[in-house]
Amino acid sequence: MEETLVNRAGLAQKNIPAGGVRGLAPWTAAANLGKLTRGFAMARQILRTFAPHVVFITGGYVCTPVALAAWLQNVPVMIYLPDLEPGLAIKTLSRLATRVAVSFPETEQFFPKNKVLVSGYPVREAFLKADKAAAREKFELDHRTPTLTVFGGSQGARSINRAVSAVLEPLLDICQVIHISGRLDAAEMKTRQEGLSPTLKNRYRLFAYLYEDMPLALAAADLAVCRAGASTLGEFPALGLPSILVPYPYAGAHQETNANFLVRHGAAIKVADAGLVNRLLPAVQALLKNRAKLVQMEERVRELARPDAAARIAQEIRTLKKLQQ
Repeated sequence: MEETLVNRAGLAQKNIPAGGVRGLAPWTAAANLGKLTRGFAMARQILRTFAPHVVFITGGYVCTPVALAAWLQNVPVMIYLPDLEPGLAIKTLSRLATRVAVSFPETEQFFPKNKVLVSGYPVREAFLKADKAAAREKFELDHRTPTLTVFGGSQGARSINRAVSAVLEPLLDICQVIHISGRLDAAEMKTRQEGLSPTLKNRYRLFAYLYEDMPLALAAADLAVCRAGASTLGEFPALGLPSILVPYPYAGAHQETNANFLVRHGAAIKVADAGLVNRLLPAVQALLKNRAKLVQMEERVRELARPDAAARIAQEIRTLKKLQQ
């Protein structure tokens, strides 16, 4: 997916082999260790040729060979951690890093004070400039009807899609829906859409995936239903978007941590994946019918926004470049 996004942005790229080693079968871990070794050799050669002033990484095993190669070549490494808690790779690589940027003060505790910078979560400018009225115009939505945006990821979230499908008619009775189903369930949800009455079909916007229009799909909404990936920590505050979060139960603890953070700040409610079919419709109804509660959640989530986050990270990279010259 990342390769597709980089190509769409028109950026040059070079790929290196990498693989995880934690929690895998011994033979798989051994094979991936070989990939990381080859990736390290390739990263060293790329860095010698490209000669960067700074290496910027955001975590995961794919960053390990690059960060190690940069450290050995005395190139400053800057880490940005999007999640609230670091995984094993970031914990390890932070020892090699010159600076570590984090989204919120709660994350400072995991790193040495002399390295950490609370930058906020950087988002695309489109999220900061998105307008609700223009967004609803884009999707041909009624400006007076409550709007719900539902999404999972590039492949979708099957349990969320099934929950939406199970209650689609009563859901569309109370709101209009932008549903980004992901590619895996797109055909099934398209069939479900075709079976709706003309009135309800007019309230349902179905997409397999959105690229440039994703900020508008969120800006159009009064409420979102989605997983609790790191992007919710930056994009929802930028838009003032309340949410019903359904942490992916097999993604380790970070989605639970992200969801709990937003819930603790009064910006979201959390629903367990296992109970979503039964709880989705009541949760949406309770929030959309309680305008005062929804407005309060909007205010709370906006308090978490750091619109200058990207500029702060860029400035820190420029500072490291000057130190390297």
